[in-house]
Amino acid sequence: MAIIEVKVPQLSESVAEATLLQWHKKVGEPVARDENLIDVETDKVVLELPAPQAGIIKQIIAPDGATVVADQVIALIDTDASAQVSPMEVSPLAAPQPSTNAPTPSAAPELAKSGSGAIAMPAAAKLLADNNLTTAQVSGTGKDGRVTKGDVLNTLTMPAPAAPAKPALQAVNAPAAVQGARPEERVPMSRLRARVAERLLQSQATNAILTTFNEVNMQPVIDLRNKYKDKFEKEHGVKLGFMSFFVKAVVAALKKYPIVNASVDGNDIVYHGYFDIGVAVGSPRGLVVPVLRDADQMSIADIEKKIGEFGVKARDGKLALEEMTGGTFTVSNGGTFGSMLSTPIINPPQSAILGIHATKERAVVENGQVVVRPMNYFALSYDHRIIDGREAVLSLVAIKDALEDPARLLLDL
Repeated sequence: MAIIEVKVPQLSESVAEATLLQWHKKVGEPVARDENLIDVETDKVVLELPAPQAGIIKQIIAPDGATVVADQVIALIDTDASAQVSPMEVSPLAAPQPSTNAPTPSAAPELAKSGSGAIAMPAAAKLLADNNLTTAQVSGTGKDGRVTKGDVLNTLTMPAPAAPAKPALQAVNAPAAVQGARPEERVPMSRLRARVAERLLQSQATNAILTTFNEVNMQPVIDLRNKYKDKFEKEHGVKLGFMSFFVKAVVAALKKYPIVNASVDGNDIVYHGYFDIGVAVGSPRGLVVPVLRDADQMSIADIEKKIGEFGVKARDGKLALEEMTGGTFTVSNGGTFGSMLSTPIINPPQSAILGIHATKERAVVENGQVVVRPMNYFALSYDHRIIDGREAVLSLVAIKDALEDPARLLLDL
């Protein structure tokens, strides 16, 4: 018998522990080489842990939800048993009834697809298991038909069929089983959510956060986008959005006021000679902030392509650790959700963050006349320990000026 160990992969230097989300295999089941055995959640990303060799799951040492560290042994695989598996063999956890439809080793990769051929994202897979569902019962809207957490929640909150069914009380916002009942569910924070909470509290406790506001007339950018969006998409293969204009305007302002791009390290101020712009992105696991490296050297098309890539990776839980580390400044666009105004919290160790909101037609005064313009309220939160009000206000004005006259971005004005 040749037994090999399944170990937790190496984590980043800033990550000490991880959480096992859900095993895709049971003891006694066959597994193919490089097949994903379990999803490992750190406070930044979800990692897939592939099988090092083909074989049979001999033992699962660490169960779902266990806290683990790098190189910890969490399972054992019997590699000799892989050649001995017959179609009649089933998991010891299953009913002892022979079946000609039981999986063979060559079909092992299909087991992770829950029989329907669809793949469930980690958060969705956990919710499916909690409510005794399979992907065959859920319509996937993710990439390549993958089932997302939202898909599962939509299924759970759909009106129940005529036949009696057990209510899914573990689902968020699921209907109550008994009229008048007030069900509750206690769910531990995900590692990412706990980390976000920790960092936000740290930011509030260690930074002297102050926020300054300004309003931006988005009409020039809207006109420019409407004029060129079709040609842009045809030329570059990506849609022309607004975030690339925001990033370009931010970089222009940071060049003029380097202190806003700096950070605090003890009693020192670190001025960064580069512009790594974090872009806050919502994901099924919570808020993540992937970073546009050297954004000053990126074209509008480069920025749009990278942001689109980040969005897909965030949705699928595929963002890598290196894509979310670092960053000298962050842009958070709450306007995509309809926010009118907010005071964003600084993402440490950065010293400032720009909050962008929904663009709405509003009555404004121009040259003594009341006119209607598409206005957006911008909020710049900054660390008053190193950034004075003057630099904060002027940098936000520089962002405003660049967006209200986009030609400035081309002429470096």
